[in-house]
Amino acid sequence: MLKKKFNLAALSLSAALLLGACSSDTDAAEGKEYDLKMSVTVSDSSTWYEAAEKLKKDLAEESDGRINLELFANEQLSGGDSGKAVEGLSKGTIDLTFNSTIIYSILDERFGVASAPFLFNSTDEVDPVFAGKGGDMLKDILAEKGVHALGYGQNGFRQITNSRSEIKSPADLAGLKVRIPGITMYTDLYRELGTDPTTMTFSEVFTALQQGTIDGQENPIDVIYSSKLQEVQEFITMWNYSYDPLVLGMNKKLYDSMSDEDKELFDRLGKEAADYQVELAREKEATQIAELEAAGMKFYTPTEEELAQFKEAVQPVYEKYTDIWGADLLNAFKGE
Repeated sequence: MLKKKFNLAALSLSAALLLGACSSDTDAAEGKEYDLKMSVTVSDSSTWYEAAEKLKKDLAEESDGRINLELFANEQLSGGDSGKAVEGLSKGTIDLTFNSTIIYSILDERFGVASAPFLFNSTDEVDPVFAGKGGDMLKDILAEKGVHALGYGQNGFRQITNSRSEIKSPADLAGLKVRIPGITMYTDLYRELGTDPTTMTFSEVFTALQQGTIDGQENPIDVIYSSKLQEVQEFITMWNYSYDPLVLGMNKKLYDSMSDEDKELFDRLGKEAADYQVELAREKEATQIAELEAAGMKFYTPTEEELAQFKEAVQPVYEKYTDIWGADLLNAFKGE
């Protein structure tokens, strides 16, 4: 009987100490000052950076200057390497980042599902998926990797540019040296299309194009425009072949350590900043295209028949990657 009473007393004491520690941690987090660092892949003239500036401003205002966010364009915190940036975010050496899910594929190949070839035709098909089951499933995978997703931005539909000729069919891609993101799905995809794919950090792309080390690259309009690729590329094909979402991500351990009030602040303002970036990107794209055309870029939009040839050519990618992505995740992105 005495032993039972002692065990109950010990359990009660342990529970009280645990609750006290949790309460103490929460109390300590309340009103805490933060000096945080955020990495952005591209330049300070991009919509990504504008959204990061909005987040910085809103956090400072709503916390009365208690939360300071320092911004670093062009992946300065990781030596220009986007892969190292998401690894740093996952490990906590970087606090926040704005990165593409394509780059997250370095941590887990399932992230590549969002950019599966010719999965979406337009943003009208994209938005319900990210606001629904597909977006929720990605957030769960991000959490597994130590990242708390504050919101989804938009890099946009990826288009292909080159300095050789118009691209209207897979035959026009034969032997083209194309810079692609450094994940195996894109390597497999571009090999199926007959190109000579090469990987390099984005900070090296302009010089490689200028020097003729590569013939072309693929990126959404905002990146092409903000990186001034019209200076080194003549042709662009608007084929919407791969959608590229962005994650406004925060180190999960940092997020979990914050007070409930600060968590709510980051969740609310982070989503607002991500939504703002999407709005900006879509508003600016038509103007950016017009300015790229004025600068001499030659635009080509494939017909439905021409797109069908590209879609047929990349079917082996689905055959290989459905099991890697997971059928349930792929179906969620198909809206099924």
